[in-house]
Amino acid sequence: MGAAALTLLLGACAGQPSGQADDARAQQPAPSSPGTGLDRFYRQKPAFKPCDPRLPPGAPPVKAECARLKVPLNYRNPTGKQAEIALLRVPARGKDPIGSLVLNPGGPGFPGTDHAALIAAVWATSPITERFDLIGFDPRGVGASTPALNCYTDAERDRGAKLSSIPAGLDDWTEQQTRRLLQQCAERSGGTQVLAHVGTRDVARDMDVLRQVLGDAKLTYAGTSYGTRLGAVYAEMFPKNVRALILDGAMDPLAGTHERRIQQATGMQAAFERLAASCATQQDCPLGTNPGRATKTFQKLVRPLIGKPARTSDGRGLTFQEAIEGVQTALYNKASWPTAITGIIDLRTGKGDTLLKLRDSYHGRSTDGVYPDSLEATMAINCLDEERHTPRQETALNRAWYKAAPFTDPGLPVKQARDACEHWPVKPTLGYPYATDIKGLPDTLTVSVTGDAITPHQGGINLAKALGGSLLTVEGEQHGALLTNNTCINNTVATYLIDLRTPAEGTRCEL
Repeated sequence: MGAAALTLLLGACAGQPSGQADDARAQQPAPSSPGTGLDRFYRQKPAFKPCDPRLPPGAPPVKAECARLKVPLNYRNPTGKQAEIALLRVPARGKDPIGSLVLNPGGPGFPGTDHAALIAAVWATSPITERFDLIGFDPRGVGASTPALNCYTDAERDRGAKLSSIPAGLDDWTEQQTRRLLQQCAERSGGTQVLAHVGTRDVARDMDVLRQVLGDAKLTYAGTSYGTRLGAVYAEMFPKNVRALILDGAMDPLAGTHERRIQQATGMQAAFERLAASCATQQDCPLGTNPGRATKTFQKLVRPLIGKPARTSDGRGLTFQEAIEGVQTALYNKASWPTAITGIIDLRTGKGDTLLKLRDSYHGRSTDGVYPDSLEATMAINCLDEERHTPRQETALNRAWYKAAPFTDPGLPVKQARDACEHWPVKPTLGYPYATDIKGLPDTLTVSVTGDAITPHQGGINLAKALGGSLLTVEGEQHGALLTNNTCINNTVATYLIDLRTPAEGTRCEL
């Protein structure tokens, strides 16, 4: 999910030295493997030209440059079809830059170009932007990169086009529909060959080309949410090319698809219950004064939407699934809880505008009904990253999800759910567990929020341990922490990125 623009203030937060400063451009970038046919990609010199990034209202202006990077669609066939990766660079403010800081906002499926501009605006006075060029890129298949992943029209999205098997019981995929999904994704995205080469391992290879093209001997990287998977996979594939990795809101590298999604469902239910407890302290709380009964109270409000959507001012109506998505969106950040509570209050009188607006913000829908392809890209990329489920396994996942997160349960029998990817042209390419037993990797820094509903804290602990790196624990209620207005986090991150000094074991910050 996209991050909001926040003010960054650097402050004091003690850290323990564990390394020495290292200039990412101090040595000549390592050439690509001889005989692979990739040399021409690694030797590119993209033509950066001034461009105007999209920034939220009120954000300070950013001077940015844009370019495009060519990479092979299939790294096993470097003379075949190519992809082009959209790049955005915000040059370092100082006269003594260390190198480039490559950024990824998560998803998978969210573009990184505008994200880099946002980071530059938020970190406008940070020593990080003084010492690093900030680099954003739209991963292959995403955003302005080509070919781009596209599975649905805007009208189909407005009609509730499915992006996941959950919630089962409402409108389950049939085998014919999953075949049709593959067909329309291929037709609208450039063919099955494109769908076969958009996984994280492909993107990690692209990122290594980008590293050398930028002139960096080693990669300095900061990724949030899915961006932690990308960073960890890069570390697994290119450990000797890593200078520093910030991994914020970590995906658990040890948990397979079923286990991790249930971890997420459990985290969402816990966050919903904390939202309900907060609501219970207020007058006229729509979830009641007993947080232990909040889930049942909420179910009574949203389950009628299955047969009769709540009215909205634009005439679209609010369905059950859209109401659930609206509340889930608010669970990303405690600051959004009041909006969700207002939306639930509105449901009591049959109004759905507030929750629909929350849902639309997650989907990126504009007021004129235009959707970005981000969540469609998420679905297609996950077809290569996640474990492929049989109908029996997908049905079991849905039942386990509702048990772990009953506030999302429509109360209908789960008969048979199907994996959207069951007919994808290739098998998944990521593999579980990943990023374990890596040799020669320098110290990394995982940042993990204790109340993160989307990527629960245990996943951050597991990732830091798997990489043999450092962990910064953050007490708070939100998904990820890099863009928070928190001096402890900011200072710890800056010290690590610039001086390669990680915090002492057990260091904690508080939001």
